[in-house]
Amino acid sequence: MSFTQRLREIRSGFEPTFWVANVSELFERLSYYAAFASLARYLHETLNFPVAQASSLTGLFGGMVWFLAAFGGTLADRLGFRRSLSLAYLVLSCSYFLLGSLAAPWLGPVRAAVPLVVLVTIVLMLPAIGISLVKPCVVGTTARASKENVRSIGYSIYYTLVNIGGAAGPFVASWVHQHLSVEAVFRVAALSVFLMFFAVLAFFKEPRRSKEAQAATLGQAARNFWTVLSNPRFMIFLVIFSGYWIVYWQEFIILPLYVHDYINPKTDTELILITGPLTVICLQMVASFLTQKIPAFRAVTLGTLISALAWIILIIHPTVPMVILTLVAVSLGEITQSPRYYEYISRLAPAGQQGTYMGFAFLPIGIGSLIGGWLGGKLIHHFGEVTHQPQRIWWVVTGIGVLTAFLLWIYDRIVKPSQEIAATS
Repeated sequence: MSFTQRLREIRSGFEPTFWVANVSELFERLSYYAAFASLARYLHETLNFPVAQASSLTGLFGGMVWFLAAFGGTLADRLGFRRSLSLAYLVLSCSYFLLGSLAAPWLGPVRAAVPLVVLVTIVLMLPAIGISLVKPCVVGTTARASKENVRSIGYSIYYTLVNIGGAAGPFVASWVHQHLSVEAVFRVAALSVFLMFFAVLAFFKEPRRSKEAQAATLGQAARNFWTVLSNPRFMIFLVIFSGYWIVYWQEFIILPLYVHDYINPKTDTELILITGPLTVICLQMVASFLTQKIPAFRAVTLGTLISALAWIILIIHPTVPMVILTLVAVSLGEITQSPRYYEYISRLAPAGQQGTYMGFAFLPIGIGSLIGGWLGGKLIHHFGEVTHQPQRIWWVVTGIGVLTAFLLWIYDRIVKPSQEIAATS
């Protein structure tokens, strides 16, 4: 097939709804990562939370999204994608606006009646409701609004736009923070998803559901939940792999605080967080080609080890350029393990339960963010404020990553999941 024919096939292979959904996902990711990039310093410097508490709350913001992911798809199927997406973007716009208004005078009576930590906790949990609906809707629309011959390209477009949004978010946060205020970052994030609310209402049409596809009931979702929980080998794997995300999320949770307090207070911490997504965009295909012959589980273990050892760069020479190099190295581990992780779970899942297992593939991300927020706060408080040895933070982070890789290696040796898959295929 010639390039012209392939291009014509791509042009005719996607319904307009596909583009509406995926462009809206770009803006959702922009808003999320803009908020995430500024959140730790906003909580610490503007709302005056101690570093330990600010880190824990930042971890809560990142973690709750992924715990609701297992049920978000079920609810989206019941409500319909158009209704779910519009509701999600409305919730997100209100959530980000409230987050940026926590210190505003008009919220004074609420702050006087409710402890600030309780108010902030509630507001930080609200975006999880919206995001847990967006992802299954966009992925589901990509499947339904793409012809079979271009569906794989559709998922590549989805993944690319997600990473473009992930790179654009910290950049927008940096510009808004430098030229306006940190509070304005969250209001711009709110405006971004509010525009998507209107875009969905105006341009999104409910994609066709295949005749054999049936929306799961909430009862079925609960039974699916128990199916996964009652598989101890799978749950052990998820718990072990959570260690990877405890390490990874530190770049958003405590790295901005560390750079500002212990390297250079004038550093644009939002801007340096563009490094990771840009590395993924530029090198994902190269990494996939180089690691395609490595068994999936070994690639997951290798990627975990690379991301763990990356922090040694920052320990050796704590400067801003070394922070950027560290983030590049962490991302190399991410692009080594991430696609192979989902491949491994899709192959591990019993016949007819792939969807359930893939929903729970997000669980380690949430566990890693919640534990990582709490642990990161403890580390930066103890080694930064108590013992005044902040570089030791990264030795602990590296140790957790190396231990995770070691436990994955032991898991692979003892459980032998690859042999079980081969035996059942």
